[in-house]
Amino acid sequence: MELKEVIANRKSIRDYKDTPVPEDKLLRVLEAARLAQSGANRQEWKFVVVRDANKREVLCQAAGGQKHVGQAPVIIAAVSTAPESIMKCEVPSGPVNVSIAIDHMTLAAHEEGLGTCWIGAFSQDESRQILEIPDTCTVIALLTLGFPNQEGREKNRKTMEEIVCYDTYKE
Repeated sequence: MELKEVIANRKSIRDYKDTPVPEDKLLRVLEAARLAQSGANRQEWKFVVVRDANKREVLCQAAGGQKHVGQAPVIIAAVSTAPESIMKCEVPSGPVNVSIAIDHMTLAAHEEGLGTCWIGAFSQDESRQILEIPDTCTVIALLTLGFPNQEGREKNRKTMEEIVCYDTYKE
């Protein structure tokens, strides 16, 4: 599959088949995260792979009971190990760097025939406690992973003219 096709066709999946994710597919998804760029190549991240059904159900509750969180055979908690780090541009580096890695995973998963959904609606404290993540770290997102049971919602995107400016910012 061409990269352009992967990007164009990837959708958030909120309904998963009850089929385990083969280890080789999971490892290729995780390898995409490992290869992702990060500021000064520090790779200040950890990815907690959750396959245990009971733990996934508890994470589902920490995510406000979103059904697909508990339904997905794999949840990957993407964790910044240096959330206090700030880039020179005054933006926290943890969410930026981890987000790049998550995006790599979503695209790799789609290429593998797997679906993902980026979850930002979850309790930070509960997730840390469930996964035994130290308070010095921040869970940036939960990523559901599995074989899609549906195609996902149609993508509606703004036009290029609505989102791109040249040389100066314009409303």
